[in-house]
Amino acid sequence: MEQRGNFTSKLGVVLAAAGSAVGLGNVWRFPTEVGNNGGAAFILIYLACVLFVGVPVMLSEFVIGRHTHSNTISAYNQLAPGKWWRIQGINGVFVAFVILSYYVVIAGWTLFYLVEAVMGNLKESADYTAYFNDFVSSPVSPLIYAVAFMALTHLVVVRGVQAGIEKCSKVMMPMLLLIIAVLVVCSFSMPGTSEGLRFLLQPDFSKVTPGVVLSAMGQAFFSLSLAMGCLCTYASYFGSDTNLFKTACSVSMIDTMVAVLSGFFIFPAVFSVSGVEANAGPGLVFITLPNVFNMAFQNVPVVGYVFTVLFYLLLLLAALTSSISLLESVTAYVVESLHQPRARASVYVSVLSMLLGVLCVYSFGPLSDVKLFGLTFFDLFDFVSSKILLPLGGILICLFTGWYLDRRLVLDEVTNQERLRFKLFRVYLFLIRYVVPIAIAAIFVNELI
Repeated sequence: MEQRGNFTSKLGVVLAAAGSAVGLGNVWRFPTEVGNNGGAAFILIYLACVLFVGVPVMLSEFVIGRHTHSNTISAYNQLAPGKWWRIQGINGVFVAFVILSYYVVIAGWTLFYLVEAVMGNLKESADYTAYFNDFVSSPVSPLIYAVAFMALTHLVVVRGVQAGIEKCSKVMMPMLLLIIAVLVVCSFSMPGTSEGLRFLLQPDFSKVTPGVVLSAMGQAFFSLSLAMGCLCTYASYFGSDTNLFKTACSVSMIDTMVAVLSGFFIFPAVFSVSGVEANAGPGLVFITLPNVFNMAFQNVPVVGYVFTVLFYLLLLLAALTSSISLLESVTAYVVESLHQPRARASVYVSVLSMLLGVLCVYSFGPLSDVKLFGLTFFDLFDFVSSKILLPLGGILICLFTGWYLDRRLVLDEVTNQERLRFKLFRVYLFLIRYVVPIAIAAIFVNELI
């Protein structure tokens, strides 16, 4: 079996783990949730959910991965040999595989829109709804772009932990943050800046309902890539000197910053154009925003061109950093448990995931009328993974870490064998045993409903 890789620097640890967490949901789903749930009040609730739900679960995954230095399935086998807890390890790898199969579809859309933006084809006069629908329903183009995106992901993972994942994370994550900063600065020149900032920064607690709280909690859970096996796998590459709690806080902070800053450039753009609602839904990214960018910068088309290109480059980077962690989670299992060379294992996983992804690609075209349980393949994979398996996985992680694992083992991991002080250990243990499982159960029920 090939020698296991490890991250070589603290910066590499943080940027790789942050890359796993940061994804399309930060730029796509978060602004949509903010728009649907009243703006700043939602953001404040979201921050609390990240702190009291997201960080404890992430820390638990770090404990499991770093202690075992194994892929997700082997990690649970080591810590609970012969026990049924290995189900969560299997669940994590399976979820990562399923999510990757439909995630590459949306990521392929971002690659297509980036190419179109660079070529100047996203014009103001276009019917953006028809433009989008014609593309996703095509039997050829979306498949080509999905395969191309999967190839990009494969090229990183096949190079290994240090030369592939860590090296690329050190390039892509700073680039992603720089692009966001540029977009935010550019958006401040739009006429809708003050109204957009007011929407984001002025809380309206009259709009806060139990449903809003559950939406914020669900967004925090899904945005941080919890229970997918990705963070557990990445933690298995951490060194013994890695401060797990500090890393979890840093990753959560970067993930949240990307999400909030996305709102800072999206909402000024939206409010600068009359007749466009802030809660435009998922179509915000591929239908509404191209039109908004062209209209907002119609007097300075060069700026509008650059803004649009940077926006879709940002989406592509966010999608790529997440897809890398999804592919690595499954590849690590194939390498270590099935004893395959990394080059061969990553090819197996990429090809199999893409074959499943074909069904998801064609869910918007030739197979749009083929449904199981009333859902297309894309919607079915999304529903099973995000609405059922991920919340159940989150609950199992909490129960496993909080109740099954020896308390001394957990304490040793978060304190690096007592070389660090962790005064919040009792608080963490209380949250992971009682508060977080109940919160995730509430998310689970809410998502199903």
